[in-house]
Amino acid sequence: MQNRSWLMAAAFLLAAPLIGRSQTPTPTAEAESEEIIVTATRLPIPENESPASVTVITARDMELKQIRRVADALREVPGLSIVQTGSPGQLTSLFTRGLGSDQTQVLLDGIPINQGLAGLFNFADMTTDNIDRIEVVRGPQSTVYGPRAMAGVIQIFTKHGSGPPTGQFSAEAGSFSTFREIFTSAGAIDKFDYSVGLSRLDTDNDRPNNQYRLSNVIANVGWSPNDQLRISSLFTYQLADAGSPNTITDPRPFDNLETERWLIAPHLDYKPVEWWEHKLIVSYDEERQVNDPNMDGFVGPTRALFERFTVDYQNDIKAASWLTFTSGFFYSQVDAGQERPLVLFGDTFISDHTEETALFLQASMTPCPGLNLVAGGRYDHFNEFGDVWTYRFAGNYLIPQTNTRLHASVATGFSPPSSQDKIFRFNPNPGQPLEPLKPVENLGWDAGIEQRFWEGRVLIGATYFHNDLSNVIGFNGMFETLNLGSALTQGVEAEIKVMPIPELTFTLAYTYLDTEKTSLLDINQPEGARLPRRPRNELYLSASYFWCRQFHTTIEAKFVNAREELNFGGPNFDIEDYAVVNLIAEYEVNKQFSIFGRIENLGNEQYAEVFGFPALGRGAYGGFKVKF
Repeated sequence: MQNRSWLMAAAFLLAAPLIGRSQTPTPTAEAESEEIIVTATRLPIPENESPASVTVITARDMELKQIRRVADALREVPGLSIVQTGSPGQLTSLFTRGLGSDQTQVLLDGIPINQGLAGLFNFADMTTDNIDRIEVVRGPQSTVYGPRAMAGVIQIFTKHGSGPPTGQFSAEAGSFSTFREIFTSAGAIDKFDYSVGLSRLDTDNDRPNNQYRLSNVIANVGWSPNDQLRISSLFTYQLADAGSPNTITDPRPFDNLETERWLIAPHLDYKPVEWWEHKLIVSYDEERQVNDPNMDGFVGPTRALFERFTVDYQNDIKAASWLTFTSGFFYSQVDAGQERPLVLFGDTFISDHTEETALFLQASMTPCPGLNLVAGGRYDHFNEFGDVWTYRFAGNYLIPQTNTRLHASVATGFSPPSSQDKIFRFNPNPGQPLEPLKPVENLGWDAGIEQRFWEGRVLIGATYFHNDLSNVIGFNGMFETLNLGSALTQGVEAEIKVMPIPELTFTLAYTYLDTEKTSLLDINQPEGARLPRRPRNELYLSASYFWCRQFHTTIEAKFVNAREELNFGGPNFDIEDYAVVNLIAEYEVNKQFSIFGRIENLGNEQYAEVFGFPALGRGAYGGFKVKF
């Protein structure tokens, strides 16, 4: 069945140019260079004026490459490493500039969505339904985005409905018994606007007990009585059911994990006068997990619960044409716990309660044309370990004569101990309370240059970054969980984009990453060891072309090498290099109907992003899309 699907998809890709012609226009160089607005400083500014290392992935980018999951879109971004524990549906983590998976803040329409006991965001179930764009901001951002932003921020924005209501339905099928259906719609009716995305995925993947089922709903509805006020709310719901086959050396034929998540987040945007704006977000989200049976041989079936309530208020005052003050208040309350019904001793439900209150202030200045400066500070108070102060200074200078952009920043960031760190701590002296864990801290800086040539058709950029981490949580010789560690990461991010003609686009993204554990006290790894699962070299290449104004093709490749896996207490061991090639095509029969197909892992590369958890081999998929 798999081989037949691959042959059918290959035939489709070869035959599609011969099907016919339509009148769908081709993207032009002018359209590709339209100004992109980013919010890396909590203020909307043009991308080329941002004093931060920012990459923007638009809905159009994801549509042309048939990207269905946010994680797959992020594989193209320099400075990021995506690590998936096997096939789709399994834990999918993110390392930004070599920092930990729980040290990048993920936001959905401004709402923090890092979840679970570990405090990280699992990208396995995050689809691109109803997503307008993704902004990736690298470098410490805790000053404006708070905890877990010490490596950077992934901002995901939903679509904002406008104009007459429109809709789109697509369906696809392919290898590994995969079926996917997606419906989206957006528009405005009088003073009301809406956007909604619904999807369903069913796949068996390629191993026993490897099936994956995902249902997803995401909606953004709003009411704007006038130009000064918009009241809206975001709604999301996810239900994921994944078989957990575990490693190839320790299969679990019956292990299964079901995860249910939902979120509601009212928004208020109010601009009473041109120089004064208010933004308020109140959110509540919940995650429930059931792992039954749990065949790890220790705790038996488990149930986990995560609940969070947040309030985020932002106040923008334009004090002068060249000066804007951004201040705000943030409150968060998190309750996380896990049931362990088959433990032989101790409580069967262990939990953690965390409260955070924060104030922040930022000044954004444009003292002269082309020069943007940002300075800010933040104070956070936690109920368990007290106060944290952070700061950030950044600048961007655009030289119009040469179309050169220079940017640099220096900042501090922090990542608080996760609920998992706290509730699973080993206490060698049960009669004495443990000292509270402190947050991991980072001092990071970067500097880069971006140059455009040939009327914007060629873009070349490079950024050097450096991070010094302290208070890293680890184990001593008594296996106590303490703030023992320190580490450094440094490297270079490079990007090249070329559009020699309007129909043809080449993209290159490269990351060189050097990491080192610099602490002797933490016994996880020897001092001087490279941090695990952080590749030294990552290279992404793609070429896209529009044929006859109707047939779009993309070939892309990802090469990863020099990775190591943790060998507790001893030297790490190497994980094999890999190179994956994908082929994507879509033929637009007319403005309302198109057919598409893709071949993933064209060379049938046998590899694993996490040692012992093999990724999928070659797979072929095809389907259709209807717009109305």
